[in-house]
Amino acid sequence: MTDNPQKPVMLSNRTAVPPEERSIARKSSGRAESEILSLPPLDEPPPPRYVRPGVFGVLDIGSTKMTCLIGRAETNGMLRILGYGWRRSHGIRNGTVIDFAEAERAIRATVGQAEEAADRRLDEVTINLSCGQPTSNLYNARMPIGGREVTEADMERVVAEGQMRAVAEGRSVIHTMPIGFIVDDIGGLVDPRGQLCEQLTARLHVVDAASNALATLTSAVSRAELKVRNFVSAPFASGLAVLAEDERDLGATVIDMGGGTTSIAVFGEGALLHTSFIPVGGLHVTRDLAGYLSVSLDEAERLKTKYGAADVAIEDSRDTFPVQLIGERTGSLNRVSRARLVTAIRPRIEETLELVRDRLAEAGFGRASRERVVITGGASLLEGLGLTAARILNRPVRLGRPMHISGLPETGANAAGFATASGLLAWATGADANFKDAYSPEPRTQHALLRFIQRLRG
Repeated sequence: MTDNPQKPVMLSNRTAVPPEERSIARKSSGRAESEILSLPPLDEPPPPRYVRPGVFGVLDIGSTKMTCLIGRAETNGMLRILGYGWRRSHGIRNGTVIDFAEAERAIRATVGQAEEAADRRLDEVTINLSCGQPTSNLYNARMPIGGREVTEADMERVVAEGQMRAVAEGRSVIHTMPIGFIVDDIGGLVDPRGQLCEQLTARLHVVDAASNALATLTSAVSRAELKVRNFVSAPFASGLAVLAEDERDLGATVIDMGGGTTSIAVFGEGALLHTSFIPVGGLHVTRDLAGYLSVSLDEAERLKTKYGAADVAIEDSRDTFPVQLIGERTGSLNRVSRARLVTAIRPRIEETLELVRDRLAEAGFGRASRERVVITGGASLLEGLGLTAARILNRPVRLGRPMHISGLPETGANAAGFATASGLLAWATGADANFKDAYSPEPRTQHALLRFIQRLRG
């Protein structure tokens, strides 16, 4: 005990530690004082995600399944489902309307089921974009600054210039996302305001689709007495649902294996860098299986879901099960080995993954073999798919399921089939503020661009 104890010293993390305890800690660790004091302070925890108040409805229109979610975002950023509708798709092929009457009935039934569960009526919905042959393009838009400071007005004009370059006849812009700015030769800037330069360059990622296909889908939705609030690229939405924030920053590729299409989204440095669509999905696997085994599509889907796998194991030749062949009388069953079943499935899975590999290589993302691949979607649940994907893509692979959301129709790995719908809800409740999408579904006016600048301020 001493009559004049020394006052505690306040450290950078605002924790009061007496000097004698600090010296003991240093001696026990064996590290010099200069070494310890040179360490940077711990980062502050990230602030909660910006969320919009209110309840939102989203509609995932797929080739095999249609899903409507009604939900809201909590103050901590978690998404809470208040009601959902989940039906088989009709009148839709590869996201495109092929039968208006069938599509309208399916939309009404799906949305009506969600409205009844949530005890709310929807007026508008956010919808996934997979129709209209979506394309992904990168643009560099430049403008002279003349050696002065970059202002918000300069950012507005350079983004507007990029948007005008992106507009093509017969195409509608869905997303215009700045993925970085360059001042003279200095790149990698998120916000160039205040920088002195001769030239400002905006790197923009633009996703567009055929205008007629979008108008057709909008018409089908309006027939069901709903307004399209906005479209969101389907693989982008899936990435919002299944990727951790660090994965978006360090780099990851999301592969959403749906019923009619397999979609790709490449993320890096916290931005969406590329999207692509391949017109092959789980429905093609089902059709292959039906033809190979001479069973109905419903029976093939059941067999795929219950016994399917992406590769053959040694014991599969001994594992058999009964199947109902087309044309045979009810109850007359034949036994089929699991090895034969998987033999019918494997070629299509390998072909799909090889197409993904080639698309990534064509887009310039084939060299990033260290970056993780996250596979999601209903068709991703096949046993052994991850190992097959890792072999073909030569990358680490994990199965992705929606994160930070409660109340989905399925839980665990099976929730992968709701990745797109979950990402749509994340977008509707405020994720667009994080990605600073400069596009608005309203006509491109100065007000729309000002809203973009306001987001940059946040």
